[in-house]
Amino acid sequence: MAKRKRRYSPSAGRDVESEMRRYRRGTARSGRGGKVKSRKQAIAIGLSKARKKGKKVPRKAS
Repeated sequence: MAKRKRRYSPSAGRDVESEMRRYRRGTARSGRGGKVKSRKQAIAIGLSKARKKGKKVPRKAS
């Protein structure tokens, strides 16, 4: 069986992890001081931050 290529880098996963931690603590913010209200939103913010840092993350689905 062929080995599958990684879609996200491990460091991108850590960025998402840290954002999820902030979301659970209630300190995650988005935009101009807006509270992050859902898990999906927190994950999207984490991936966006990873993308900005140049980590291996697939392009946003439009």
